[in-house]
Amino acid sequence: MTNRIGFLLVKPQLPENIGFCARGLKNFGFKNLDLVNPKESWPNKKAIATSVGAKDILKNTKVYTNIKEAINKYDIVYASSARRRDINKKHLSFNQFIKSLKKNKKKKIGIIFGPEASGLSNEDIAYSNYIFKIPVNKKFESINLSHSVILICYEIFKIVKVSYFKKDKKLEDIVSKEKLNVFTDFVENRLEKKGFFSPNEKRKTMLINLRNIFGRIQLSNKELRILSSIFSRI
Repeated sequence: MTNRIGFLLVKPQLPENIGFCARGLKNFGFKNLDLVNPKESWPNKKAIATSVGAKDILKNTKVYTNIKEAINKYDIVYASSARRRDINKKHLSFNQFIKSLKKNKKKKIGIIFGPEASGLSNEDIAYSNYIFKIPVNKKFESINLSHSVILICYEIFKIVKVSYFKKDKKLEDIVSKEKLNVFTDFVENRLEKKGFFSPNEKRKTMLINLRNIFGRIQLSNKELRILSSIFSRI
């Protein structure tokens, strides 16, 4: 799916933001970043500097003179807007946007973003199929261009890499309860000799707390050996 999705920056003003966008794309496995009439000349050293390890994405970035030509390779185009537009276009909530992406994941998808100061014009949005808005604090709705791109990359990444968010790392080589009990008996014995369980009326509670500490964690055999070595030094 990541190869089918392209990000299009319309009239970006700061080359540094273009570099940050490229870096965000690469963080989440995307490759396609194109520009329409960037304010500064292209290629740009400032963009390359902020892209860090994503210079390959900028190397393949294409520059178009108009949005009509830039979207020709896509089947469906989504336009990002910070405000609702009074135009005859379907506005999607963010959840609807994500659902629509899932529904159209086998198609070539373009996601367009406007310039930092003003956002997309109604003329630009006219070339899109849908408009969506990233939900933010209503008292401060302006989001940096690169931050917007990264947020979208992350949300799509969650669709593509479901396993990253569902699978917990499997714990292996966990000690048996028998070994753990032998260890805790050993610790209690050592602490007893050192006079740790004092005063005597609190001994039972302290032993229970000690058992609880080791009982609720899952130790590997290696970790148990390390702890045994530590307590043997007491």
